[in-house]
Amino acid sequence: MQAVNPPEQTDGLPTLCGHEAAVAEAMARPGPLYLVDSGIDFAHVHSAFAIALHMHQPLIPAGGGDIKTARIVSNLKHMFDTGDSYNAGVFQSCYKRMGQLIPQLVQAGSRPRVMLDYSGCLLYGLRQMGLDDVFESLKTITCNPEYRRSVEWLGSAWGHPVAPSSPVQDYRLHVRAWQHHFAAIFGLEALSRVRGFSPAEMALPNHPDICYEFIRTLKDCGYRWVLVQEHTVEQIEDGGPVRQPHIPHRLVARNSRGQTLSIIAIIKTQGSDTKLVGQLQPYYQARGLSRVSLAGKPAPELATQIADGENGGVMMNEFPSKYVQVMAEASGSDTPPANVGEYLEYLESIGITERDLSPIQPILQTRIWDVFPAGAGPEVMEKTIDELRRRDSRFHVEGGSWTNNVSWVRGYRQMLGPMEAASALFNEKVSGRHVSTAEHRYRNALFHLLLTQTSCYRYWGTGVWTDYGRELCRRTMEILTHDF
Repeated sequence: MQAVNPPEQTDGLPTLCGHEAAVAEAMARPGPLYLVDSGIDFAHVHSAFAIALHMHQPLIPAGGGDIKTARIVSNLKHMFDTGDSYNAGVFQSCYKRMGQLIPQLVQAGSRPRVMLDYSGCLLYGLRQMGLDDVFESLKTITCNPEYRRSVEWLGSAWGHPVAPSSPVQDYRLHVRAWQHHFAAIFGLEALSRVRGFSPAEMALPNHPDICYEFIRTLKDCGYRWVLVQEHTVEQIEDGGPVRQPHIPHRLVARNSRGQTLSIIAIIKTQGSDTKLVGQLQPYYQARGLSRVSLAGKPAPELATQIADGENGGVMMNEFPSKYVQVMAEASGSDTPPANVGEYLEYLESIGITERDLSPIQPILQTRIWDVFPAGAGPEVMEKTIDELRRRDSRFHVEGGSWTNNVSWVRGYRQMLGPMEAASALFNEKVSGRHVSTAEHRYRNALFHLLLTQTSCYRYWGTGVWTDYGRELCRRTMEILTHDF
């Protein structure tokens, strides 16, 4: 009997929980799911390229004059309401335009490809604004068999938190919440085709215990691969930079107790993201690549890039026409557009598995393992890290993200303190007491908790964004105190 799709909203809240069994069943669906409809002759192409578009707008307490009583609305709506309607209108069109460009190209005989990464905050905010046309456009390319081979959705963490400095137990809630919300909008069948994961801000934890929990969460939630930034990882064998970024690798996480997990990693190469994707540079880069030997078998390399899909003049204005041009030119060529899912399924079909891939780990971990006694535990790990910091101020375990000069911890104590307090109270009063995920009070507390961890409240550092974040923490604490 086929599982029933979850409702998109319950009692005015997005569906973020309560359908765990159906979601897990969808994520466990066996493959292959993409290769059977791919149409790409991976056995003979020289190389391929993949692009992903990341879309996000935070939810903020700005629907009224007083921040303490203001409704929680999309930042996009706030832009419309406060005089920035031009940019807001362009953003809105960016969120729906792939649902227009893909059918246009397919009908013209092209074989376009794109990967999509939409935060849960954005999806809920768009629906709250009544922008149903955006959803109908996206459903066309997500659910229609004629177009869905062109599109691969990437899993995300619902509230757009940064993995290195978000409580690990809450990060798991974000990942499961996004799966619930996506299934409620597009259906469980569509969710079953979401095999890859895109971390917010491309932030990869490099603290061994946090990285281990991060990968454990992804694997427990059914993901097969993760997108990582080139400069956030290192070769396990020598701690050096990745030497072949255009082939899949095996991301290995080892914790302080000696436990090990791994997952396939697709490497996004460095560069000015929006310009590279906006001008379809991965295509031109891929034309300079060729077939390589992977586990003793010839395979094409894959040039992969992700960028914000709506930010900046290049993405707003130049991307659509360039996308149409390149997809028409590259379709059926020796360097075709491809999505990661079909590429990995091809490698699996010729006998290349995760264990055949070169191992990598998060940056700076070589320095830890060089001095840490294997399996010595969390306390010794913290002493080891403190000693490494004392010796070298450049050493850190705050993770790596899209740029090397942004920390998601330093300078954010006024936001991190309230966020961590809300998290601790949630886990004491909700998780610790095993409250049913089907209860309204659980959904309400979860919704607010996830909002407190949105990266935007830390990215801007001070001012109104910090005020928004602290206010959401206050509301979460109030809900947890009064309802549990």
